[in-house]
Amino acid sequence: MPRAKQLSAWVEDRPGMLAQVAQALGEKGVSIRAFMASAMDGRGFIRVVVDKPAQAAKVLKAHGWTLTVDEVVEVTTSDEPGALGVVAERLGRKGINIQYAYVGLAGAGKKVNFYLAVPDLKAALAALR
Repeated sequence: MPRAKQLSAWVEDRPGMLAQVAQALGEKGVSIRAFMASAMDGRGFIRVVVDKPAQAAKVLKAHGWTLTVDEVVEVTTSDEPGALGVVAERLGRKGINIQYAYVGLAGAGKKVNFYLAVPDLKAALAALR
């Protein structure tokens, strides 16, 4: 079960901010594999999984956005009803809590990747083998 680097950035909460982040990454040849964006405490918050995490971190820092990098579990599964339930149930049986999750496309769109933040990455990876 692979791990993925997730970059999280605090940005302004204003129209066009997501476009600015995505364009900044795209201009440097970084492809977004998955993302989630929300507004929290009057600020914008964006999490991304990209093909070039080190390059993406440089881009985000160069724009002055506060950045953290974390590892998350990347689970590739068929794009079908109930797939997330199967994955979540396997972790739940082992007592592993999913703190948050989001999805991205894998391959040609017949599969999806789930990105799961968990308190114990090693235990989650073992539970999903």
